[in-house]
Amino acid sequence: QVTSFQAVAVRSLSTSSPHDHPEHGRLVYKGNLAKTVLGVKFFSYSTSIFNLFMMPYIMLKSGIGVESLLVQAAFYGLIGIFTFVTPITLHILTKGYVIRLYYKDEADTYTAITYNAILAEKATVFHQKDVKIPDITKMFTTFYAKTKSMLVNPTLFPNPQDYNHLMGYDKSSFFKFEDLEEVKEADKR
Repeated sequence: QVTSFQAVAVRSLSTSSPHDHPEHGRLVYKGNLAKTVLGVKFFSYSTSIFNLFMMPYIMLKSGIGVESLLVQAAFYGLIGIFTFVTPITLHILTKGYVIRLYYKDEADTYTAITYNAILAEKATVFHQKDVKIPDITKMFTTFYAKTKSMLVNPTLFPNPQDYNHLMGYDKSSFFKFEDLEEVKEADKR
């Protein structure tokens, strides 16, 4: 318990922000549905495991083994859908949900933390130049980091400039003030 107190004391004396991560950089985004996604996936996995363990007991007590082959196939298919398809579908839909997003200024890299299939946190490191915005708005994709789809909520960025830099909006091809001045000088000549 003394070591825990020492760690808290050292952390409180540190000059870095509590949102900084030594390996990933500065925290620029935190998803508000992280606990919900984790809870839903955990519930789905636990009910699937429960189904797998209860199937032999249900089959033994219900006498399904004596029925026709068609009834057996329908029963196993229905149980299979709820046991395997639901967790797989949930994982496919939520695998790109960004729990936390860190940014390293010196390297211009982002680290997106997501959940993998076994509910562990997975870090994906990418550069801002690897970010691609889909041409057509997709339901569970805000941007692509290399080839991986990522989902963030733009309103949850505490600093809007961080979102603009992530999406590349700060490097847009629209007129900048300097470009406007150059056009005015060219018109005068």
